[in-house]
Amino acid sequence: MEQAIVKSVYQIVGNEICVEAEDGLKVSTIIRDFISNKKKIQLSFLNVKMLTSAFLNTAIGVLYKDFSEEDVKKYLSVTDIEPTDAVLLKRVVDTAKAFYSDPERIRNSLKEILEESK
Repeated sequence: MEQAIVKSVYQIVGNEICVEAEDGLKVSTIIRDFISNKKKIQLSFLNVKMLTSAFLNTAIGVLYKDFSEEDVKKYLSVTDIEPTDAVLLKRVVDTAKAFYSDPERIRNSLKEILEESK
């Protein structure tokens, strides 16, 4: 079985604070390259001290727009992530899967919520 190549989020971003969407894009670009070429990548969060959903959305969530859930699961794995960050990542992934499977339904739900709060 093919061995996954380990890539360090800390090294890709260049620091331990992973909060900016732009930094997430750097990570996403690398992951996309691996999945497109059917190569396995293991994303290590070692030395990452802070993560936000904005970062995770652009790093991982957007993958569900262009790749099937099966391909993301097959070619991407995550290690060295703090338990609370793993929970955040799961929420980002679940939201992304729901959104990209039926973006119109999500948009309508958001519209309803916004109108109710007026």
